[in-house]
Amino acid sequence: MESSKVVVGVLGGIAIGAIAGILFAPAKGCKTRKRIMNQGKNYADELKDKFESLYEEITDKYNEVVSETKEMIADNK
Repeated sequence: MESSKVVVGVLGGIAIGAIAGILFAPAKGCKTRKRIMNQGKNYADELKDKFESLYEEITDKYNEVVSETKEMIADNK
């Protein structure tokens, strides 16, 4: 769980840094808003992929534990 907190913290820091860089860049408001929207969408997609990967990993481990438990119960009968 500790590594997932680090990943979320790093991604959050990157997002804040990118937004701050865009906001302080000398560009027109409409261009800046489009850039923020695009960056936000990219980060959201990346975060979604990370969470899906984590969900799949947890699901696999859960299924493995359930399977091992069923085998142990069957062996003890």
